[in-house]
Amino acid sequence: MSKKMELKDQSVEELKALQEELLKEIYTLKNEISTTRKIEKPHLLREKKRDRARVLTLLFEKEKR
Repeated sequence: MSKKMELKDQSVEELKALQEELLKEIYTLKNEISTTRKIEKPHLLREKKRDRARVLTLLFEKEKR
């Protein structure tokens, strides 16, 4: 997937906003798991975590320069 290439074109502010959005989505998914012990699409949590890791990696790379 060319996810990293799509993210690379974004500015630092856009990446930070995306990271905040992903954190909120991860939080809601974890809450759903803790309250119902089930989640309709369990793969979403792993996907969101990986997306957040990609964003953080790019943020560190851009701030390093």
